[in-house]
Amino acid sequence: MPLICFASPKGGVGKTTLAANIADALRRDGRRVLAMDFDPQNTLRLHFGVPLNDHAGFLTELPKRPDWRALTRQTASGVMLLPHGAIDIRGALGLSSALERDPELLTAPMRAILSDPGLLVVADTPPGPSHALNLLAPMASMVCTVLLADATSAALVPEIDTGRFLGSGTMAALFAGRLRVVLNQVDPGARLSRAAAETVARHLGPRLLGAVCRDENVAEALACQRLILDLAPQSRAAEDLREIARGIQAALPAAPEPFQAGWGAR
Repeated sequence: MPLICFASPKGGVGKTTLAANIADALRRDGRRVLAMDFDPQNTLRLHFGVPLNDHAGFLTELPKRPDWRALTRQTASGVMLLPHGAIDIRGALGLSSALERDPELLTAPMRAILSDPGLLVVADTPPGPSHALNLLAPMASMVCTVLLADATSAALVPEIDTGRFLGSGTMAALFAGRLRVVLNQVDPGARLSRAAAETVARHLGPRLLGAVCRDENVAEALACQRLILDLAPQSRAAEDLREIARGIQAALPAAPEPFQAGWGAR
């Protein structure tokens, strides 16, 4: 039943790419994994080979209180997937308003999903504060925050320290202790990237889960709609991802034995 939320203070940091590939790495380590897309951009599905013209999803159906089992996809990787679904700006605003009026639209199915003790859920949330992250954070075992190894991300570290990234008030302070950080696109050959990464690492200490180096295999994998551990398992990025997955595993309860097959996947 562990829930790992991938989040970021701003967009364009590779959050969705890491969520997809860490979900795959955790599945390869023996976990039953369900990847869920809460980001209206609806791009998590692309990492798992879902066709571009397939617009169905779970979040877009929430106002109808759908059976989440019926919308679950079994992907070639072995990771189960609940896509967000295609939505325009008007629909996204309407969904946000619906969740604000009735949080149970989301929290009720999430409680049902998390009641499975053998399932690990990886959630890709929208960048910045959101209703989805606000509702998921109290249920999460870990909020994995993705930052780039640059000066802008280094400047955002105080947001991580105070919990403001999760919103404001007491709730943010309570759940800030569950925050962990991954640095993405670290370029050891670039002085600025290396200096930013070292600064963030010194400041965060054990809250830093790990770092992923800049690697052209990452972009190639997305272009092919494949996962990095499948396309380039010996690459530096693949090893970084495996190490981060091991760090997450170490922080979570052990998976129950024996390994169970998934339920009703589409």
